[in-house]
Amino acid sequence: MSFQALPGFRDVYPADCARRDALFDAWRQVSTRFGFARVDGPPLEPLDLYRKKSGEEIVKQLFAFTDQGGREVALRPELTPTVARMVGAHSRDYKKPIKWFGLPQLFRYERQQKGRLREHFQWNCDIFGEESLAAEAELLAVLVAGLEELGLNAGEVEIRVSDRMFWSELMDHHAVPKEARYGVLQALDKMEREDPAKTRELLGPLADPALAAIESAQRNARLDELMGRVSDLGLADWVSVDLRIVRGLAYYTGIVFEVHDRARSFRAIAGGGRYDHLVGLLGGQPMPACGFGMGDVVLLELLRELGKDLALPATTKLYVAIADETVRPGAMRLVTALRREGRSVEYPFGAMKLGKQFQQAEERGASHTLIVDAGLAEGRCALKSLADRTQIDLKLTWDGTAPIFSPPLPH
Repeated sequence: MSFQALPGFRDVYPADCARRDALFDAWRQVSTRFGFARVDGPPLEPLDLYRKKSGEEIVKQLFAFTDQGGREVALRPELTPTVARMVGAHSRDYKKPIKWFGLPQLFRYERQQKGRLREHFQWNCDIFGEESLAAEAELLAVLVAGLEELGLNAGEVEIRVSDRMFWSELMDHHAVPKEARYGVLQALDKMEREDPAKTRELLGPLADPALAAIESAQRNARLDELMGRVSDLGLADWVSVDLRIVRGLAYYTGIVFEVHDRARSFRAIAGGGRYDHLVGLLGGQPMPACGFGMGDVVLLELLRELGKDLALPATTKLYVAIADETVRPGAMRLVTALRREGRSVEYPFGAMKLGKQFQQAEERGASHTLIVDAGLAEGRCALKSLADRTQIDLKLTWDGTAPIFSPPLPH
């Protein structure tokens, strides 16, 4: 019987793990530059946490079950409810605004499609305790910095912003019943993927004013202020107003935004917005909040499409080749000492011809081979570059447990 990964889950081999690590490193570095502190929470949460935030309908999209203690639980589909719960529980312990980021693995029981699996990793950034649009502007700046860190530019991706309050005010003006408003937002959220006639039908009496507002890129005072802040930050090339962006989740209360590739070949790369009611809804003191999430699946697909493979860390890996098995004990001492210095070092586990060792060194990604033989006892060895096959003699001395080479080993 053979086994394979479950549908929607990934086996991640070394090269892909290295790319993922490079992506995480970029996210961490950018978050830290902007003053965000990393947090995390449990991957398993009470099911009611997600019901409270998104309603009963969300249960169909979760890996949810009853545990052995009789509790209804779910693998986390997103980090925001967890972080909002954490802030609510300890908000007095932190100066405002609170700026946190996370790199969680998330799970959703959804139909697989391009750019969407049943698990993914995500970059989350959230700001709590700041009412002004400076918080949204900061999040947009973080997003741009994160995209630039990965080699993307404003000609390839864009951030589209909107305001849920714009639509609330328009629906107030046209007396749209409260029970019909969520359906209007859903129609707007899906209109780029929907037949125009179907969108008009779903919008009903609001179709003409809504489509006119979208066509003319109308703004309210909040969008004007946000775009002014964006311009002050030097990000105007990245950000535009698009009222079709409403985000499907009901808990958003103000500015919302999404990141898309300009060719629109992929689903949204990232999305977020303001959710001022969530902390209070989950039991904490009411607190303004906004944030975003950027998943790894769509992002990695886009980078591959654009031929922008992630820059993997450059390392000088050494391979200690043992030309004489009688010096293996001394070679092992040398391997340990080099590793304690922070170097990446490999060696043959058993006796092997020198030519085979050079071949193995190349297969393992070593840049240089340190060759030891009977001369090791007298402090003699050789260094061979696997790139150009040049070889030089080295002198080895010891300063306690630290090896000293002359000339020095490459860094």
